[in-house]
Amino acid sequence: MARILLGAVICSLFVAARCMYSASDDVITLTSANFQREVVQSDSLWLVEFYAPWCGHCQRLTPDWKKAATALKGIVKLGAVDCDQHKDMAPQFGVRGFPTIKIFGANKNRPEDYQGGRSSDAIVEGALNALRSLVKDRLGGRGGGGGGYDSGKQRSAGGKKEVIELTDDNFDRQVLSSDDVWLVEFFAPWCGHCKNLEPEWAAAAVEVAEQTKGKVKLGTVDATVHQGLASRYGIRGFPTIKIFQKGEEPVDYEGGRTKADIVARALDLFSENAPPPEIREILNEDIVKKTCEEHQLCIVAVLPHILDTGASGRNSYLEVMLKMADKYKKKMWGWLWTEAGAQLDMETSLGIGGFGYPAMAAVNARKMKFALLKGSFSEQGINEFLRELSFGRGSTSPVGGGAIPKINTVEPWDGKDGELPVEDDIDLSDVDLDDIDKDEL
Repeated sequence: MARILLGAVICSLFVAARCMYSASDDVITLTSANFQREVVQSDSLWLVEFYAPWCGHCQRLTPDWKKAATALKGIVKLGAVDCDQHKDMAPQFGVRGFPTIKIFGANKNRPEDYQGGRSSDAIVEGALNALRSLVKDRLGGRGGGGGGYDSGKQRSAGGKKEVIELTDDNFDRQVLSSDDVWLVEFFAPWCGHCKNLEPEWAAAAVEVAEQTKGKVKLGTVDATVHQGLASRYGIRGFPTIKIFQKGEEPVDYEGGRTKADIVARALDLFSENAPPPEIREILNEDIVKKTCEEHQLCIVAVLPHILDTGASGRNSYLEVMLKMADKYKKKMWGWLWTEAGAQLDMETSLGIGGFGYPAMAAVNARKMKFALLKGSFSEQGINEFLRELSFGRGSTSPVGGGAIPKINTVEPWDGKDGELPVEDDIDLSDVDLDDIDKDEL
């Protein structure tokens, strides 16, 4: 009989240990299934205890935790996670011992460690101090829910799209079905290296969007929330960055983690996939302004008159330009051409003409300076000219007049050989040569 009673007592103690909090308590039971909804997506301030039922310190904390939860009801929420039952929760938030108390305030994906005492009074005081801090942040415009990468929303600054939050629901549509190149960071909110990477990733996203006109995108996946995606792509550490290109298997990004490193790799990917820049004929002022003002450098060629080269000769010059534009497409320069004599003001302002035709100049419209091709108009000559420019070498001169010169509106070349102007035939049948003074002949 005594053995039966002892067994019942042990069993009841085991059950009590396993059930430290019940539905009748003001402590909210949190699980892997409801944590995101209850805590991370909440606007409330939370104090969450991560515990193990077998932990003696956790058992001693339980009555004070319950008492504090009752005192703070409707003001601050207190929750508890059984880390024996929900084993993924401890590593997700960097919990290494029990009990661990975390404060989930403005940035829910980056909770703070609670450093106060374990009595109910100390817990209440710590919660109210955290609440005051949260309210001050909101008054100062620094408040907000979520965290990490803005809780699934797209980050933006100055109206420009930055880091795009990717989820189980939108990943295939946004990334796999896109013609754009994607760099995707898989992160965990508790990961220190991820936190260090975040500002570099966000800053790089702005520059990459500008430099590639949105053709290369940077995204993030919270791998602790979207575990299906993490499993699909074999993510085993954080942060892991993968490169996605349509029709190809994703590959690991193996570059550095500074803004400069990320931008450089993104531009390499862009140039590898981008077609050669368009070689545009100068037909009006809008073409010149759009091309030169939107690019760091504008390469302008003045080709001989069509009567001097014919269509085949002109096309050979344009072919050389196209090859060089493809070779230097990573620089994302603008490329223009015009016929000799069609834009005389531009030729004058760029000092073109003294070396004959064809001629070439590189124009920096922001600084209103230019450099002239002194070598031959060939692949080798232009390559040497552009290579010097890409290294910041070579002599430059101010653009004549200090502004983009007057541009004439002309008709586009029709791709054909030129035709000599037709001269009017002179009919001499009605002229009486006898009336002409012979002395005048």
